[in-house]
Amino acid sequence: MPATTPLPALRQAPPDLAAWTALFCNAEIPVLAETAESLELLRSNEDAVDANSLGEMIATDPLMTLKVLAYAANHRSSRLMTDAETVTAALVLMGITPFFREFGPQPTVEDRLAAQPQALDGLQRVLHRAERAARYALCFAIHRRDPDAAVIHSAALLHDFAEMLLWVNAPELAQQIRDRQTADRHLRSTAVQREVLHIELSDLEQALMQAWHLPELLQHITNDKRANDPQVQCVKLAIRLARHTADDWNDEAVPDDLLEIAKLLNLSQEATLKLLHEFD
Repeated sequence: MPATTPLPALRQAPPDLAAWTALFCNAEIPVLAETAESLELLRSNEDAVDANSLGEMIATDPLMTLKVLAYAANHRSSRLMTDAETVTAALVLMGITPFFREFGPQPTVEDRLAAQPQALDGLQRVLHRAERAARYALCFAIHRRDPDAAVIHSAALLHDFAEMLLWVNAPELAQQIRDRQTADRHLRSTAVQREVLHIELSDLEQALMQAWHLPELLQHITNDKRANDPQVQCVKLAIRLARHTADDWNDEAVPDDLLEIAKLLNLSQEATLKLLHEFD
C-alpha cells in the first residue's frame, strides 16, 4: 500500500512504466486539508463516529479514498470472501478504532504544494473534476438500476488518481502536459503523456491498482480499454463530460458526449441534458 515518506519532486520522467510504478508505490499520499481537519475533529469524539458518516466524509476526497481502499485491500482477512469495494465497506471491516489508530494526522496537499501555487491549482482542478465525474457516474448507474452504483461512484472518483499523484510528485511534468494541451486543445492526452512521461497515465493507474491489490471490480470499471462494458462506459462518459464542462458547457465536444450518454441511458438528448443539470 502507499508508504508514508514524501517523494522528492521529480523533474525528469522515469524511463518506463515499471520505474513509475515503483516510485509511486513508495510515495506518501497527502490528502485535502479539509479532510485532515475533519478527521482530527472526529478523532476527538471517536465514540460518536460510525462507518457511514465517516465513509461519506472520506468519499469526497479521492486521495483519502485511495489510501483507505489500498490499506483495506492489503490487510484483508483471508477468511473474507469479498473485497471492500467502497470506503464505507472498508471501514465496516476495519472498525472505527483501528481506523483511527492506523490513520493518524494526515499530510495535506496544501502543505506539500504551498510553494507551488500553480501545481496546487492544477491538482485542485483534477480533484474537482473527479468529484463532478463521480456524481455523474452515480447518476448514470442509478438511472440504469445498476446494483454496483456505489462502486461505479468510487471508480469515477479514483479514475484520474495517477494524474493527481503526478501533480503532487512531479508538478513540473504535470504542468508541461497542461501547457501543451492548453496551447493545442486538439492534442490527445495519451500522445502528450507518452511524449512527456514515456507512459500513459491510465496504464500507471492500472499498474498501481494491481500493486496495491485494489478490488478487481474497481480495477475493471476504471479500465478505459474495456470500452464496451456499460459500467466502464458510465465512468468513462462521466469523466469526459466533467472534463469538457470544467469551465462551462460550451466546449465543442459536449454534444458528442450528450449523444453517447443519451444512448447509454436510453433517453432523448433533451431529457439527458435536464438530468445532468439536476445532478451538477
